[in-house]
Amino acid sequence: MAIDQAKARQLENTVATLNKRFGDGIIMRLGQATHMNVESIPTGSISLDIALGVGGVPRGRI
Repeated sequence: MAIDQAKARQLENTVATLNKRFGDGIIMRLGQATHMNVESIPTGSISLDIALGVGGVPRGRI
C-alpha cells in the first residue's frame, strides 16, 4: 500500500504542477463532473462535433 500512496502523491503533485503551468482543466479525470465553457470551431460534421463534447474543435486547446 505504501507504493500506491507514494504514486498517488506523485500524481497529485504532477497534476498540480501542470494546472499551475498551463491553467485549470489541462488534465481532466474520467468521471469528473465539471463543465467547461470552451470556444470551439465547428467541423461541419454534427456527429463529430457532438463526439468532441464541445461542439467542434476547441479553440486554443490543440
